[in-house]
Amino acid sequence: FPPSLQVFPSQDPLDRADFNAVEYINTLFPTEQSLANIDEVVNKIRLKIRRLDDNIRTVVRGQTNVGQDGRQALEEAQKAIQQLFGKIKDIKDKAEKSEQMVKEITRDIKQLDHAKRHLTTSITTLNHLHMLAGGVDSLEAMTRRRQYGEVANLLQGVVNVLEHFNKYMGIPQIRQLSERVKAAQNELGQQILADFEEAFPSQGTKRPGGPSNVLRDACLVANVLDPRIKQEIIKKFIKQHLSEYLVLFQENQDVAWLDKIDRRYAWIKRQLVDYEEKYGRMFPQEWCMTERIAVEFCHVTRTELAKIMRTRAKEIEVKLLLFAIQRTTNFEGLLAKRFSGCTLADGTVKKPEVLPPSTNPFLEDETGTETDEIVIEKSDTDKPKKPKVPDNPFHGIVSKCFEPHLYVYIESQDKNLGELIDRFVADFKAQGPPKPSMDEGGAVLPSCADLFVYYKKCMVQCSQLSTGEPMIALTTIFQKYLREYAWKILSGNLPKTTSSSGGLTITSLLKEKEGSEVAKFTLEELCLICSILSTAEYCLATTQQLEEKLKEKVDASLVERINLTGEMDTFSIVISNSIQLLVQDLDAACDPALTAMSKMQWQNVEHVGDQSPYVTSVILHIKQNVPIIRDNLASTRKYFTQFCIKFANSFIPKFINHLFKCKPISMVGAEQLLLDTHSLKMVLLDLPSIGSQVVRKAPASYTKIVVKGMTRAEMILKVVMAPHEPPVVFVDNYIKLLADCSTDTFQKILDMKGLKRSEQSSMLDLFRQRLPAPPSGVENAGSLSLSAPTPEQESSRIRKLEKLIKKRL
Repeated sequence: FPPSLQVFPSQDPLDRADFNAVEYINTLFPTEQSLANIDEVVNKIRLKIRRLDDNIRTVVRGQTNVGQDGRQALEEAQKAIQQLFGKIKDIKDKAEKSEQMVKEITRDIKQLDHAKRHLTTSITTLNHLHMLAGGVDSLEAMTRRRQYGEVANLLQGVVNVLEHFNKYMGIPQIRQLSERVKAAQNELGQQILADFEEAFPSQGTKRPGGPSNVLRDACLVANVLDPRIKQEIIKKFIKQHLSEYLVLFQENQDVAWLDKIDRRYAWIKRQLVDYEEKYGRMFPQEWCMTERIAVEFCHVTRTELAKIMRTRAKEIEVKLLLFAIQRTTNFEGLLAKRFSGCTLADGTVKKPEVLPPSTNPFLEDETGTETDEIVIEKSDTDKPKKPKVPDNPFHGIVSKCFEPHLYVYIESQDKNLGELIDRFVADFKAQGPPKPSMDEGGAVLPSCADLFVYYKKCMVQCSQLSTGEPMIALTTIFQKYLREYAWKILSGNLPKTTSSSGGLTITSLLKEKEGSEVAKFTLEELCLICSILSTAEYCLATTQQLEEKLKEKVDASLVERINLTGEMDTFSIVISNSIQLLVQDLDAACDPALTAMSKMQWQNVEHVGDQSPYVTSVILHIKQNVPIIRDNLASTRKYFTQFCIKFANSFIPKFINHLFKCKPISMVGAEQLLLDTHSLKMVLLDLPSIGSQVVRKAPASYTKIVVKGMTRAEMILKVVMAPHEPPVVFVDNYIKLLADCSTDTFQKILDMKGLKRSEQSSMLDLFRQRLPAPPSGVENAGSLSLSAPTPEQESSRIRKLEKLIKKRL
């Protein structure tokens, strides 16, 4: 049987899934002698078969009986379900009879409940009708007698009672009462407006000395009437109250110009005080009449100022404009302290976004003097930006009219910043470069702090005036003078050199030819370069912060137009140029020593001694320059590291190039050069902390460059020291040590060993044969060598260019 059909585990071989009859028979009769009892074995198997048949027969009969028992149990369950269904049906019939009995008992009670409810509704409606009819009659009578105090309370009650009759408007009497109420309301509205017109005429007569109780009660009635009546009363009263203002400050009056803007605000202050004394109790407090008068005054003032400034735009000067804006913003601040701004929703003035309390370092001390230095803390940049929440609802309600004329302010700042840059240039020429001081070396130029302090003042001032297009215009001015500062103050004052980095000039070639030393920077010039580098780094970081703060200040729709990336790139260029100058100066100082090394007669060296004089000269120049640069760049450690890396990348290939010029070299000469190379390697590894009392571990990136470059120089010398016989061993040793597949480099090695041309030719052929095959094909190898030339190949090209220029000279 398959395993899935086995019910009980069995050890019988006949029950196994892989039962094999032949194996089983061989098990029973392993030898010929065992066949003697074959009859006994056959009888046992037959007995087992009979037993199995008996068991199967018993099981089959048992299953037959089980089927009969199941059918009997099912029949019994069906009978029980039928009995249960009958009982449930009986219970349902009894419940229906009980429900019918309850309905018969409560039928009379329901009729009584309906009668009671209808009677109550009828009585209530009759009471309301009586109140409505009496109220309408009283309302008409009181209206004729102008008893507004009683009318205010009665009218509200009548209106409330009338709401109960909305569903009875089909009844003529009810509809008639509703029309009488509407007529009384219209009559009251017209009557109250006429009373106010009589008390406060629009033209001609002077206002009466004070309010009357009748008008005060009339205002209470207006609260109940159509809101249009209330708005009409407010509009007429405010218009009449401000009529004198329009006359006094007409466009052709002297007091209307910006220099006398204080008089406008003084006038409204007196009027508000006068209103509070005379009419403060006449109008309900929730009407906010004082605030409404002030808001309307602001609207009128903004319109009038905009009109007169358009007419006399040529007369606007920046001092006059700033004076007017300052007085206006002060007045708006006063309004914010006095009023809540709840009436501004009724007007057409859109609430401008007001600047939040800022974390901007340019605004950290707005009341400070202009000489305050800007200190940008890293914690400021980590704080989340706060959303702009308007804390002065009146901001811009008048001062918005000045925004179209802020170009005067922007032009003034342009002029002032131009003069400031010119003053910085003149001061630098007059005072000269900063005096070298080891305590304060590499300090930021004072003019840099002055420039950003002025930027701070401009940004604070402009953000108070407007956060729209004028801020974009100011940003453009900032960009212009950041570039001018970078070129005129920083790049313009970098010391000049006779040769540019990475290139050759006729002057440098002539000096090299004549053997004269290239002029080095003085101590003052080195300090100046470091100071300019530190200043450029400060400007770079501060400009990045400036961009972020400008984006916080400007309207959200204009954020994308603020981008100071170009200016930050300019300062990065100044930093790069400064580092290159420092590298070029030290590099040029070491050139005479390397030239002397290449001109020595290395084949005549008889014994290995201490380090050569040219190594001492190189170390001397390094010890003179590097401590000065390190101390002056103490505040900008990463740029000192960049200086070290760039110097190593410049000096080491140049050293290897001069090493190839040392030819021929004897065995002792090669040993001396190897000793010198090791000395230079140790000095270069110690370069970042040379001459320092505090020894720091050199950066890993720098150490890697030095070890890689100088180890190559050592391998070149070890190959030169190796005997060239047998040639195969020499070539294999070269490929193993240098791993350089360039025939030019191998040619230079042979020149250094002083081999003859015939020997070199055979060596080159052997070298080409012994070169390992490139893994990805010759074409790929060729493209790789073209795309990534080695420093030795670059120096070889430069050397050929030098020879070509010298021949032409």
